[in-house]
Amino acid sequence: MMLPIDPSQISPEDIGEQQTTLDMDHEEAIEHVREVFTDAGFGVPVEFSPSDMLNEKIDAGRDPYYVLGACNPDVADRALDATDNELGALMACNVVIWEEEPGLQRVYHVSIMRIARLIGMSVDDDAMEDIIADTGELVDDAFANL
Repeated sequence: MMLPIDPSQISPEDIGEQQTTLDMDHEEAIEHVREVFTDAGFGVPVEFSPSDMLNEKIDAGRDPYYVLGACNPDVADRALDATDNELGALMACNVVIWEEEPGLQRVYHVSIMRIARLIGMSVDDDAMEDIIADTGELVDDAFANL
């Protein structure tokens, strides 16, 4: 199957990739990231541990891995309008925390707004450009405080 986008031509900036490491235990990192993203204007309507589920269901032996589904309600509402409701299939904006080694956690995020634009989901490019700028600022603020 031929992909409509050449993944080798997509840069981390194209997808709004941000990441950092935290020198703390996994549970402490989850609480810290949740607090920082909440302070930056995000809610966290959904969160879960894929590692717990996979380790329980198929004995995967995964190291701690946690997903915070962060959402800024104003931006999410605008994004649904700008994509004729299709962006909901990509919501929420996930922030992932995984343990690289005991006491060292990786925090990782990509922009669903940028990805939506890349795949042609936006019907209003001007509105989507504003949304991408706004979410980028919110995420930048959060990562600056991690």
